[in-house]
Amino acid sequence: MGKVFKSIVVALAGAAMVLLSLTAAAADKGTADEAVAMVKKAAEFLKKNGKDKAYAEFNNPKGQFIDRDLYIFSFSANGDGIETANGANPKLVGKNVSEMRDADGRYMIKDILATGMSKAGKGWVDYKWPNPSTGKLDGKRTYVERVDDVIIGCGIYK
Repeated sequence: MGKVFKSIVVALAGAAMVLLSLTAAAADKGTADEAVAMVKKAAEFLKKNGKDKAYAEFNNPKGQFIDRDLYIFSFSANGDGIETANGANPKLVGKNVSEMRDADGRYMIKDILATGMSKAGKGWVDYKWPNPSTGKLDGKRTYVERVDDVIIGCGIYK
């Protein structure tokens, strides 16, 4: 009886550890609702403070627009493909990235710009992108929204 009880306790403890590690991994990832909320918060910041201050804050690696694997990026809504902010990769700021493709050859920046410049001015775009938290290539789903003449985006990793 003692050995069976001990085996059950060990099995339950192992299951608890697996559950805790899965919960911790999920807690490190942003959700779709959090991505939309961050875009809305960035939009309000932009409206209140103007482009220069907003772009500086969106690019700030210790700023309010970076949370775990969530970060804000932005483009002008003129279709030129020049990235005006990127909280995860400041090397992209000021560069025309419209020809950038994901691992499947998809022109994801063109899709992001088209979504932001559409009549609705907002929506989701799916592609594959390196996850800055893990360094691995992951599926990514990005929410974009046009605010006046700026397209703001934030994505979640699947």
